[in-house]
Amino acid sequence: MLDIATTNSGFILSIRTHPGSSKNRIIGEYGGRLKLAVTAAPEKGKANKAVIELLAETLRIHESSIHIISGESSRNKRLLIQGLILEDLKSLLNQQA
Repeated sequence: MLDIATTNSGFILSIRTHPGSSKNRIIGEYGGRLKLAVTAAPEKGKANKAVIELLAETLRIHESSIHIISGESSRNKRLLIQGLILEDLKSLLNQQA
């Protein structure tokens, strides 16, 4: 089960990234984290940008509604996601995972 925390400004979602993949996609759940694969290399923020783009497209929200709050240089990241209700967030992620 995904570890999603509720805050006053949105939801905090823990993710695990796999940069340098052959395809941008959501792989599934990994130890309470959402596991994502992105084609971008982990250099100069390219993989982080790709992660935000993938999630924004999946969740049908603007990229500015997703903020990396920890783990910018790590595979394990925590994201603040704004502009959704919890049920919509879970539903959209379950459709992809």
